[in-house]
Amino acid sequence: MKFPSLVLLSLLLCACSEPEHRRLISPNGDLVLTLSLGDNSSIEYSLSHQGRVVLEASPLGLVLDDAHFDRELTLVDASDTRPVSDRYTMAHGKQREIEYIANERVYTVKNAQGDQLAIAFRVSDDGLAFQYRIPNNTGQSRRLITELTGFDFEAQAQAWLQPVAVAQTGFANTNPSYEEHYQMAIPVGTASPTEAGWVFPSLFYTGKDWVLISEAGMDGRFNASRLAQESNAGEYRIGQPMDAEVVTGGALMANSSDAFASPWRIVAVGDLASITESTLGTDLAAPAQAQMDWVKPGLSAWSWALLKDDSVNVETTREFIDYAASMHWPYVLIDVNWDQNFGWEKLAELVRYAAPKNVGLMVWYNSSGDWNETEYTPKSQLFDRQLRLEHFARLQDIGVKGVKIDFFPGDGQSVMQYYLDLVSDAAAHQLMVNYHGSSLPRGLHRTYPNMMTMEAVNGFEMITFTQQTADRAPSHMAILPFTRNVFDPMDFTPTTFDDIPNIERRTSNGFELALPVLFTSGIQHIAETAEGMAKVPEFVKAYLRDIPTLWDETRLLAGMPGEYAVMARRRGDDWFIAGINGTDQPLSLSLDLSFIQSAKGQLITDGDSERSFSQRDVVADSSLELSVRARGGFVINF
Repeated sequence: MKFPSLVLLSLLLCACSEPEHRRLISPNGDLVLTLSLGDNSSIEYSLSHQGRVVLEASPLGLVLDDAHFDRELTLVDASDTRPVSDRYTMAHGKQREIEYIANERVYTVKNAQGDQLAIAFRVSDDGLAFQYRIPNNTGQSRRLITELTGFDFEAQAQAWLQPVAVAQTGFANTNPSYEEHYQMAIPVGTASPTEAGWVFPSLFYTGKDWVLISEAGMDGRFNASRLAQESNAGEYRIGQPMDAEVVTGGALMANSSDAFASPWRIVAVGDLASITESTLGTDLAAPAQAQMDWVKPGLSAWSWALLKDDSVNVETTREFIDYAASMHWPYVLIDVNWDQNFGWEKLAELVRYAAPKNVGLMVWYNSSGDWNETEYTPKSQLFDRQLRLEHFARLQDIGVKGVKIDFFPGDGQSVMQYYLDLVSDAAAHQLMVNYHGSSLPRGLHRTYPNMMTMEAVNGFEMITFTQQTADRAPSHMAILPFTRNVFDPMDFTPTTFDDIPNIERRTSNGFELALPVLFTSGIQHIAETAEGMAKVPEFVKAYLRDIPTLWDETRLLAGMPGEYAVMARRRGDDWFIAGINGTDQPLSLSLDLSFIQSAKGQLITDGDSERSFSQRDVVADSSLELSVRARGGFVINF
């Protein structure tokens, strides 16, 4: 372990008069941030929780095209501790009303040439966040070359990490799109199998504390980040996108002709419940740009999930509209090539057919300019802004409710700006947005409530492509509540009870039934068809007719990343509890449900076989005993 430098201590004593100004402490006193000087007078930080080391001395700094903040730095100012508080309301997600409380301090450092850089730190009870603030009085654009931020774990820590796919690989050169599998419980310091590094969120266990690292607050001027491939001795560094991760003619790295700031780097800390219940991913995002009362989250039917390209036709779409109406779901998604298969006139007819059934339609678009080799259409209709506005206006005019936009090129600054341009223009035309083949949302759904969901996951469609993915699905889905889906909506497109063509499904029906509550998404696309849904009992269909996508409260009741997860979510006075067992062995659970105060509820779980259901009444008390079959699951509704 490294210790704070006496040089920095004297600097702080000089600048601030009191030695405690080198520290920032959370409101409850459990988390402590400490600054220090490293080799060559670089700036470092460390983090402890309840007296335990979470992060050892870890590097900070940036290298810009016209200034280096990597060595020979002097601390020239440390602000007083300032309490930060915020209250806001989400349009969808795991918690409607959110309060954020933290302590903030801003430090300013100067390099040998006299250039200055500010670093803002916030410490809340559930984690640390920090942000670089880059001044610009040059009259010219300043560009980021590299970021030096690191996260240094002790040698005994473990990691749950997902590799980033190499840019311009995969189907039609569409990588990266955050669709790999997590490596679980690996030693810190394990190198990523790809040169592109590891995606956010990144999960670690120190032996006492869980740590989730991510970022939030993208304003379009900064590139998205990740963890670099190498992490010598457990020191993970911020990685940057590969050269090809840009839109046509766009920039890779952060740049601005005005003062600008990095996204907030987030380090959530605590037990697993603290991690999964944390809202830091939206706490640190920019507030909503406007009131969008027209945004209505909900469930959607989707033909392409199981029936693929051939299902995108007028007749099948009508059938899925009828199916959605029978399930009381407010949406149907029409996928690829609708413009070729039936066109705008028939789309308008389908909108008119769906409207009296209280079903709205969403349609698919290809985001691409020429950055990949995809042929699906409509393609190249959104990159040019004038053409995009014409399409969005026409969709609004005929009554389409939203767009699914696919095949983004990665994490470059120009791609982050493209996401913002798309969702902003969609909001102006009252269109909800679903991004696929995409990066991580990074809190975008707070800033633009019409951003309903993003894929950025190895989701259900991947299960339909290969048996190998289907074989890994149970444990893969059991890690997502602790990683990808903690802060941001995730369009996994869950739940099928019937056969998957040419694939042997490894999950039980009880497992599949749990997913729409266990996973959060502003629009939850259900993979099952009308024919498959007709085979399940009426009590299952009744349950699926009333699944919220906006919750008042969320609690983790039990779990272990990659093994099992049990989540309780509340809507008003109703509690929905969902659990899955991602292992090959039966699981015994004893759930403390005393917080529900002796309510009576309905348990639906697996029957005698993986494709059947059982149902019984239960009472919420301090020890509800459940047995969950291998790769099985359950739901309880109080």
